[in-house]
Amino acid sequence: MNSSTSTSKIGRNIFIPIVWAVTLLVSLLPDILFRELTGSLPAWVYWVKVGLMLALLLASLLWKRVRPLWLFAAVLLAVYLLEGSVGRFFQSLNYTSWLAGASPFVQNIGSVQIPRLATGILLVLIMLALMGRFERFFLVKGKLDAQAAPIPLITSKPVSWRILGPAIAGAMCLGLLVFIFAFGSLPSFQSLKGILPLLPFVFLFALVNSFGEEMLYRAPWLGALEGPLGPAQALLITAVYFGIGHFYGVPYGIVGVILAFIPGWLMGKSMLETRGFSWAWFIHFWMDVVIFFFIALGSVAPGG
Repeated sequence: MNSSTSTSKIGRNIFIPIVWAVTLLVSLLPDILFRELTGSLPAWVYWVKVGLMLALLLASLLWKRVRPLWLFAAVLLAVYLLEGSVGRFFQSLNYTSWLAGASPFVQNIGSVQIPRLATGILLVLIMLALMGRFERFFLVKGKLDAQAAPIPLITSKPVSWRILGPAIAGAMCLGLLVFIFAFGSLPSFQSLKGILPLLPFVFLFALVNSFGEEMLYRAPWLGALEGPLGPAQALLITAVYFGIGHFYGVPYGIVGVILAFIPGWLMGKSMLETRGFSWAWFIHFWMDVVIFFFIALGSVAPGG
């Protein structure tokens, strides 16, 4: 073992617990615990998270030993502050009035997707400034037919992502359908008749949400963590963060966390192995189509 390899392993042994601790503390996990245990979320939680991220950024800039984590800290801070500030900016514009007169589905989902689209676009610009190239945070097509390494319990041999990508999208959509029919309500004949005018919005919102969440939860994180932590840990951390972030989504609760973690891990794997955004966005898009379709029908609702 040469000295550079040894140094790299020592560095990762230090970085891994730091990144895991910071990720869990700034994730939705503290919010979930406060809301579920006390029924409310103290305002100071937000600022404690910001302080923690700033502390990591300053430490990584001032302390040479943890300097490889500066990009992760910068990405984390950018994602967190941007998501909150964009939301507040749109609220100041009373932007929900833009959707007045639209269906309840368009109003409810559109009020989330308008700021999410703006956040996603701004994140692209910030990541380009931080990383210098689209390739650094995977915002390129990538090699669509790259070989996927074997996946435990799924594939025992390498397989092309041209086969695996659509297969994962189909399997994940099927899993969502099972959850919806098991825990949601069956759509009424009247809702089925009224779904046609909403279909363009289902696809539009799925396109926007899948892009926004890939930027918020995955692509910049992998770009920042793959170097200092290695691909396996970077992939696991992003999948956990993605899963926790869906506690109040569809599916919801612990089931939602687990069912988001699995595709989150697979979508992150597609980015790392194809070095691009395409299959992750494709899989995420079709899952969101299923979710928004049944929200439009009134069969399920976010958070319950």
